[in-house]
Amino acid sequence: MKIKFTLLTALLLITITATGQFSLSGELRPRTEYRSGFGNLIADDAEPGFGISTRARLNFGYKSEGYNLFVSLQDVMVWGENRQILPFDQNNSFAVFEAWADIKLGERTSAKLGRQSIVYDDQRIFGGLDWAQQGRNHDAAILKHKKGSFLFDLGLAFNQDYSHPTGFISAGNNYNTTGFFSYKTMQYAYLKNNWDSFSGSLLLLNNGFQEVEDVSYLQTIGTHLNYKKDAFGAAANLFLQTGKRQGEVDIKGAYLASLDFTYKATDKTTFGIGAEIISGNDADAGETGAFFPLYGTNHKFNGFMDYFYVGNHANSIGLFDIHASANFNLGKGSSLLVKALNFSGEQELPSGEKSLGTEIDLVYAKTFKGYTLKLGYSQMFASDGMYELKGLDKSLAANGQNWAWAMLVFKPKFL
Repeated sequence: MKIKFTLLTALLLITITATGQFSLSGELRPRTEYRSGFGNLIADDAEPGFGISTRARLNFGYKSEGYNLFVSLQDVMVWGENRQILPFDQNNSFAVFEAWADIKLGERTSAKLGRQSIVYDDQRIFGGLDWAQQGRNHDAAILKHKKGSFLFDLGLAFNQDYSHPTGFISAGNNYNTTGFFSYKTMQYAYLKNNWDSFSGSLLLLNNGFQEVEDVSYLQTIGTHLNYKKDAFGAAANLFLQTGKRQGEVDIKGAYLASLDFTYKATDKTTFGIGAEIISGNDADAGETGAFFPLYGTNHKFNGFMDYFYVGNHANSIGLFDIHASANFNLGKGSSLLVKALNFSGEQELPSGEKSLGTEIDLVYAKTFKGYTLKLGYSQMFASDGMYELKGLDKSLAANGQNWAWAMLVFKPKFL
């Protein structure tokens, strides 16, 4: 029986290889976290959180002359969330993370259709949000064209949430899924060109958000510029928002601007310094001047403790972030990142305060044979403005606002 099964498996693999190229890979990522001020200030009488979660993915890929196919199955498990011998997953976290086909329409053009991660530039507006165990994806169709150093993508999406195959006939096209800038429709154009030491991109994005009987449309327009030569590097973002946000709120003068510099002092040491300003809400009722970076990997920016723009701070006082970092290559597959960030509001709080505090982030990574270990620690030194912003009296807050984590990453390639 075992011989028959082995021969059948070999025959199947030979058949697949003869007509295309099949790949099978996976990921297992357990992460332990100690949360005593992560995402928000913690009160002195509150108990810090401690827990372990695991992301498991199984990825199937297939390449042929006419198309490429990819499917990624995913489950996110919090240790202990299911009782013993429970016959189903209590948090219903099993999902198809990606399922797309990239159809070749010509030598330089293709159409990528289905559920997919959309990632551009430094992931400020579109990112895969890989830090979050669940990640971020979109159900979209993208027409892709690439010629030499020039790239052009045209993306389209139309979202629906009916639960029955014929539901759209009687229920219409109202989209009932809300929160976290879930959109009814999306259209975007992305253009990028690379030169010897410089690259520039342009993003034109339109999102339609379902209202009770209508759709609000929000436009995000901007550019990402990147320069690198020898040991010196520079990157800049400039984005504007206009139109209407969810709730039919008019957007007036919303913007994001950033400038970062890096310098590789030695083969083992790289320094960075930069600043970012994000507009806050200074408009009248029914309007807002606050910018929100939408579908980016926001954990990557404004501190790893996620005090800003990670499911929060969406229509607040904005942010002015000045930061400096040092990245050390410690040899033997290990590295250490040290980063300091100082935060203040782009607008004043009701008290007139703008200063919010300073955060220190440390991340150590070590690569072993076939897997990686990552360790992190962050500390928030909150100013009076942070307590006012987060609605916690300073006298009631814990003395230390910190967060620590440890993560193992396994990415086996089975075929």
